Amino acid sequence: MILLHDIAHSRAGDKGNTSNISVIAYNQAAWEVIQQHLTVEVVQKAFQHITQGPIIRYELPKLQALNFVIEGALGGGVTRSLALDPHGKSLSSLMLSIQLEEQNLKTN
Repeated sequence: MILLHDIAHSRAGDKGNTSNISVIAYNQAAWEVIQQHLTVEVVQKAFQHITQGPIIRYELPKLQALNFVIEGALGGGVTRSLALDPHGKSLSSLMLSIQLEEQNLKTN
């Protein structure tokens, strides 16, 4: 197992009740791992406690990044949410806490 935090960094944004979270690999080897193992199903499992909405994954190979659009993740949006972080910026930390199963990982 490897923690996503060890091989990538992340940014989060919001639009209404939708969170937009990018995961950017530190290098080519890490990109290959996240491209293969960071699936919509893996992200859905990590975020199941805050959203039932659809999750869409976009690949940005030239940036060695994935972008996940997670609908229904922000408690109604900035003006309606009672969350301490109504913009959902801390959701990038949740994303980076995901553990990936990868044997013989070389990220250097």
